[in-house]
Amino acid sequence: MSFGPLLTDVIVTFCVAASVLYRYGNWMKHHIVVTIAVLVAWYFSFLIIFVLPLDVSSTVYRTCLKDLPPGNSNENSSSNHSLVIPNNSHSASDETICQKPWSYVQDDVYLHLWRVVYWTSQCLTWLVLPLMQSYIKAGDFTIRGKLKSALIDNAIYYGSYLFICGILLIYIAVKPGIDLDEPKLKAIASSASNTWGLFLLVLLLGYALVEVPRSLWNSSKRAYLLNYSYFKAAKLSSDKCEAEENVDEVLESLQAASMAVGPGHPLHRNLETILQKVPVELRERMNRRQLPDDTPTDAPSEKALIRLHRQVIKALQTAHRTETQWSLLVDDILVLEDVVRNQVSHDRHYKPTFQPDRASWLRVFITPGLEWYWRCVVQSYILKLAAIAAGVLSAAVVWSEVTFFNKKPVLSLFAQFINLAREGYDYKTIEILSTMIIAYLCYCAYSTVLKIRVLNLYYLAPHHQTDEYSLIFSGMMLCRLTPPMCLNFLGLVHMDSHIIKQSTMETYYTQVMGHMDVISIISDGFNVYFPMAVLAFCLATYFSIGSRILSALGFQQFVGDDEVTADLVEEGRELIKREKRRRQRAEDSLNRRREFQERFGGTSRYRTARQKPEDRVRPLHRDDSAESARAVLLRDVEPVDYYVGTASTTTASTDGSYAEPELGHSRGHRSSSTALLYQGGPDGYGPPVASRGRVGPPPRGLFDDV
Repeated sequence: MSFGPLLTDVIVTFCVAASVLYRYGNWMKHHIVVTIAVLVAWYFSFLIIFVLPLDVSSTVYRTCLKDLPPGNSNENSSSNHSLVIPNNSHSASDETICQKPWSYVQDDVYLHLWRVVYWTSQCLTWLVLPLMQSYIKAGDFTIRGKLKSALIDNAIYYGSYLFICGILLIYIAVKPGIDLDEPKLKAIASSASNTWGLFLLVLLLGYALVEVPRSLWNSSKRAYLLNYSYFKAAKLSSDKCEAEENVDEVLESLQAASMAVGPGHPLHRNLETILQKVPVELRERMNRRQLPDDTPTDAPSEKALIRLHRQVIKALQTAHRTETQWSLLVDDILVLEDVVRNQVSHDRHYKPTFQPDRASWLRVFITPGLEWYWRCVVQSYILKLAAIAAGVLSAAVVWSEVTFFNKKPVLSLFAQFINLAREGYDYKTIEILSTMIIAYLCYCAYSTVLKIRVLNLYYLAPHHQTDEYSLIFSGMMLCRLTPPMCLNFLGLVHMDSHIIKQSTMETYYTQVMGHMDVISIISDGFNVYFPMAVLAFCLATYFSIGSRILSALGFQQFVGDDEVTADLVEEGRELIKREKRRRQRAEDSLNRRREFQERFGGTSRYRTARQKPEDRVRPLHRDDSAESARAVLLRDVEPVDYYVGTASTTTASTDGSYAEPELGHSRGHRSSSTALLYQGGPDGYGPPVASRGRVGPPPRGLFDDV
């Protein structure tokens, strides 16, 4: 008996869940209750994935002991409908015939572990997390009001489930020979949840088993991936403009409410709560805006403020999501453009357009030549190999899903692999193979959940950019999809007797989850034959039937031979060109300011009072701007940088602007007149010396960016 593998899985799984949550969430900004709930949901879901293979190997060993002749086994037997707790007092000859797994532990350990993990995750996904999600988006101003709104929201959401459960309970009550007891009620609850999860799982796998290998293969083709990214940029830009317009409308309503609700108003405290949710830059822009003359100035009611509060939360959340998606997508597209440009480079040195913002210790060891070989040569072949491996696994999953119900001969590939390893008591191979199959199924399902257009409200963004609402949704989906996915895996490897209709030793995980034997329609029909529908969904995904139907209905989809797709690709290319020019100007301006500060470090006293110290040298990013795309188009002009070289080289043009001298000329002529231009008079504190063609001090705010 060794607890080492089990303890290692428990500790490693916790570290993985915590590190992933740290990457996507914001521990310092999000509420501690939300962080703990999401961490537990992710941890328990990942724990099922990593510990279930150990349970499978233990079940193989117990099956060997059970199949021994009666005189060689002291194991207690019981029916499949109850928990099997075998006696651990086996003889030495038994252990010699049936080799004990290297990860074997006492049988009651898995029972207690699965009880805690499974029922805790079920409580989280069906009770705690939905209430928490509704609580976050509620617009009430008190805890009691938020809880009431969350309960009402979830009562409407769960109305259909309660109606279905009521019908099932009536069916069981009127059916003769069946008594409702606590084990059967638990089985009904767990099986209903697993049936709902299996329905969603089949839809996700039918899409992902084809799309994952195809996306990996297309990612190796840089030109195709770049066009697809341009297409996404065009669609995302439209969503971003819509989100910004929605924010403007909500801020207009909020400004009207702030004008009607004064400091002495009873609802002024509630209004301050709403204003605290608005970022400072948006609040300042709201205060500078002039409201239309027909804006109502009546004081809003408390219900109106609650509705406005909910609108503000939703609008800011959507705007933040689209801004984050836009920034990440632009970064990816710029990298792709650099790769395409460097592929035709003859010197074989990778030259990026923009230096990465975040320094990495790997860059100390990665040279430009090594980076060129990795990005332009090796990475493409690795993606192709990964696509081939994913395609083989997808084909094996589809074949096993269609044929797993056949017991003799065994047609399921995964069941055949497990049986071959079982004959040689190769428990490590069983655990590695089980982990690989479950991990691939989980990757296909989890990577697809947040890519569906219907679920565009939720988005996992790295670098601590994911909001609480999306984190809670991801925790709910993990808890709902993982148990039926693992139960489906046990059916694929023929270790669930209630699915393959054959007497066999079951894992402790299956015994804790229970079976839906009391309702024959679900147990004999849905849970067995519905997974076969994966083949139909895979064929529909392979021929892009859904995308073509949506494109015909007016929903833009990336279809290669479509004229609308070509137009959106070209639009996305122009948007990225404009964004690239804006970033290039920002980087050039930043370099000039940095160079100026290095040369003239004593000019900080001439900065305007409104310029904050942390804003003196700050690179511009797309997510720093709250302007709409129309405003960006209007303001997409070259900035006029006021740079003074010498008194004789700065001249005034006919339109009132000033010509900028070359940097090389200004560096080579640092005369006394140049110092006077920057420092003022001879004592350094007088008025600045006027350059040729201009009388008086420079215009106000001209040196604000210095």
